[in-house]
Amino acid sequence: MTTENLALFKALGAKMDYLNMRQRIIAQNISNADTPKYKPQDLLPVDFGKVLKDVTAQGTQSVSLETTKPNHMPPPNDIPEAQERKQKEVYEVAPVGNAVIMEEQLINSNQTIADYNLMTSLYQKNVGLIRTALGVR
Repeated sequence: MTTENLALFKALGAKMDYLNMRQRIIAQNISNADTPKYKPQDLLPVDFGKVLKDVTAQGTQSVSLETTKPNHMPPPNDIPEAQERKQKEVYEVAPVGNAVIMEEQLINSNQTIADYNLMTSLYQKNVGLIRTALGVR
């Protein structure tokens, strides 16, 4: 059994994939900051609270998550794909029609990096817990 088979690690991997895709799009927005008529893009937010909602329902009948809130996680095979979207409202538009706001893109990039680092830390800590439980150093 590998860590990829565990639902928690699938969810963390899915979130990391989402953040990786988002960082690519933000980098694309920044690189096109001087392109005339360019409209910045972003990914639709994925409700990762629903990602593992019924995670243990598939394959095992004895273990299940209690869903006391609507934001609990769905099964790992039910993870929605991230979709691109255009920016909702453009507050600044350059004279050439470019709507990329560098400050906004840099804030989005920093938030994405912080979220990715959090997911990496969670992944490492959970692997450490499993190693401790198995008695492996």
